[in-house]
Amino acid sequence: MVNSQLVNSQLIGIDVGGTAIKLGRFRPDGTCLQSLTVATPQPSTPEAVLAAMVDAIAQIDPYNQAVAIGVGTPGPADKTGRIAQVAINLPGWQNVPLADWLETKTGKPTVIANDANCAGLAESWLGAGRHFHNLILLTLGTGVGGAIILNGQLFVGHQGAAGELGLITFNPHGPICKSGNSGSLEQYTSITAIRRRTGKEPAELGALAAAGDQCALTFWQEYGRNLGIGLASLIYVLTPQAIIIGGGISASFEFFFPTLKIELEQRVMPTSRIDLQILPAKLGNSAGMVGAAKLASSLLLSKSPSFPQSNHNPTINYNPPQL
Repeated sequence: MVNSQLVNSQLIGIDVGGTAIKLGRFRPDGTCLQSLTVATPQPSTPEAVLAAMVDAIAQIDPYNQAVAIGVGTPGPADKTGRIAQVAINLPGWQNVPLADWLETKTGKPTVIANDANCAGLAESWLGAGRHFHNLILLTLGTGVGGAIILNGQLFVGHQGAAGELGLITFNPHGPICKSGNSGSLEQYTSITAIRRRTGKEPAELGALAAAGDQCALTFWQEYGRNLGIGLASLIYVLTPQAIIIGGGISASFEFFFPTLKIELEQRVMPTSRIDLQILPAKLGNSAGMVGAAKLASSLLLSKSPSFPQSNHNPTINYNPPQL
């Protein structure tokens, strides 16, 4: 029998960023009941961010109706979904037991994951990837993140840090990456890389391309080729049904997609890209908190098999078997 308390439960999804914290209160089917965005404290130490989150949770859930919390952070979490191992652009974030802290403050079961993984869960659940069980999400923003959904499950790897797709090597002699790698894909396809190369913002280049500016169009053509080169390696390894392109740069998808497609057709054997679809993400800036809410629902599912789920239901395994 389905537990009626779980059917009627509410969930909180939180997306922690360097400048803003986005929160949503959701039903289990993904319906957003209320959302809120607050500024990330500066300096954004773990203690300051925790205090801001607790205050924002009280605002978005004044009647204490939510039964679980999911949080996306800008860096890898451990495989149990308890510890924020690193948070890019947030000072002092090293092995922060964020789930424990939030549970102590709120009394609600809490789970955390990389923000790109949350976005991947969201797009797989309710967005552009909802018709596929094997997909890649690539988030093209200030950095380049990624998520991998295999057989309907979020793949996090042996210790929880899998899916850092932007950190694969693109040019071994390229610019140094924060990861320590040289010439990572991120150094050629992120907003930071675009600024470094052109002195312009991606939105500005998109507007110029839309107006027919030849220099901007040429830039996006080269951008698509570079992105295609990076994605080719991922396709050979994972052979996904779909690649979802998200993040702010995806607003110019129409300008870089044609050369991206040509590059993949030249570099990837047909047998490795049968029916492959390259699609822009659909959920925009809400993807992180939507996916975090999905984390919370998966956490409840692990505690109660009667928790209601949709037909297409990406999940995360918090306790993978040890080999």
